[in-house]
Amino acid sequence: MEPEAKTIFVTTLDSNEQLDGQNQEEAILTAFVISRYHCGIMLDHLPDLIDPLEFAEKKRRIAGSMPLSKMDRIRDIVLNGESKVKVELEFKKEGRSTVVSGWVEADLKLECQCCLEPLDWPVHSEVHLGIVSSINEGNLLSEPLEPLLLDETGVIDLADIVQDELLLAIPSIPQHSHCVSPKAETAVDSRENPFAVLAQLKTIR
Repeated sequence: MEPEAKTIFVTTLDSNEQLDGQNQEEAILTAFVISRYHCGIMLDHLPDLIDPLEFAEKKRRIAGSMPLSKMDRIRDIVLNGESKVKVELEFKKEGRSTVVSGWVEADLKLECQCCLEPLDWPVHSEVHLGIVSSINEGNLLSEPLEPLLLDETGVIDLADIVQDELLLAIPSIPQHSHCVSPKAETAVDSRENPFAVLAQLKTIR
């Protein structure tokens, strides 16, 4: 019989903040749900590097946020680099496959390529990744899994996973709907999507 899960609440306070009495009891910011079969971690600051295989063995789930400023392929194409991305990922084994599933969510501000004014671009991207060590393994993944290739170190920068998902959700030429003209649409069709290669790599079977 599976043992009953134990829930432990941990209070995380800023070093300059002082709370007492009822306020201290209400300052529960992080919850750890721990059992023999599952470990869920709610974090204010997500780790930089992760070992997906180890996380999957421990059935670990991470949830929290990270700043866009940590994402070198994103920060130069958004106007709100100080904003944060919400992330929730679960690592687990499905048969012989190691799977990462969850979502990333962000409210991006892009520059409209027509009027050069800010363009709000909300993103909610579902994550369905299969951990592989070679292209051949990636070709064997079943739908809807996309390959996530690990190198010999076995660790990966979490920001790389997140920004890959964000990049795929950003249009090649951001424009307000009222700015689009027939000429602009022709230009969009004639220019290569700078993120097309990334999309193709993730969908190659």
